[in-house]
Amino acid sequence: MKALIIEDEIMAAKTLQKLLGEVSPETEIVAVLESIEDSVAWIEENPMPDLMFMDIHLADGSSFTIFERVDITCPVIFTTAYDEYALKAFEVNSIDYLLKPISKEALEHAMRKYRMLDLGRQNSNSGNIEALLYQLTQKSSYRRCFLLPERDKLVPLPTANIAYAYIEAKTVKLVSMEHKEYYLTQTLDDLMAQLDPKEFFRANRQFVISRSAVKDVSVWFGNKLAINLVMETPEKIIVSKARVAEFKHWFSN
Repeated sequence: MKALIIEDEIMAAKTLQKLLGEVSPETEIVAVLESIEDSVAWIEENPMPDLMFMDIHLADGSSFTIFERVDITCPVIFTTAYDEYALKAFEVNSIDYLLKPISKEALEHAMRKYRMLDLGRQNSNSGNIEALLYQLTQKSSYRRCFLLPERDKLVPLPTANIAYAYIEAKTVKLVSMEHKEYYLTQTLDDLMAQLDPKEFFRANRQFVISRSAVKDVSVWFGNKLAINLVMETPEKIIVSKARVAEFKHWFSN
């Protein structure tokens, strides 16, 4: 399997290559490119790889510009330090969206999705990559319940009873509708991957919120939104101006 890496941070590119060597040793890195211009030129002059890893913020602009200048027909896994572009990423050939620093577990999950897609393409008579990508990114089942430590026992917390999750002092906490707090050992990214995105929204780097816990929404400074829940939260839950439309679409649908 041939993969192309588009990444302008040297250490990030080396880390990704190292992780790929561990997770998918059969993968051949055909090139590592650092800019939009180099990427466009390479794609125009070389056969399409089987998979692309693409950072969103490059030295000469947004990598989404590449899609406007050349036809990319292979699946893409985006890598970035920011999460506000997730929705836009899935408007192109994206099968996953990895936040930096990329963990081995997150990369393994992304490569499993790619292999599922590749198998589906081989078994598909139509060869319709858009349909296969859609099927792949639709998760058929999500966590219904978490079994969480509380003193000397484990207690169940149904996902329907989760009001929000947040990071405090590098620790992830789940908060129930009864305002009880539970500690998690996983990251907020890992938690969000297990929750139904129709019911839960990543408001910002610190908070994941449940639709059922939203009381109302206030217009905040700079065209941002402040999400008010049915209970008090440790701090204001602010949705950035860039993600206001995404939040409104999520909440109204």
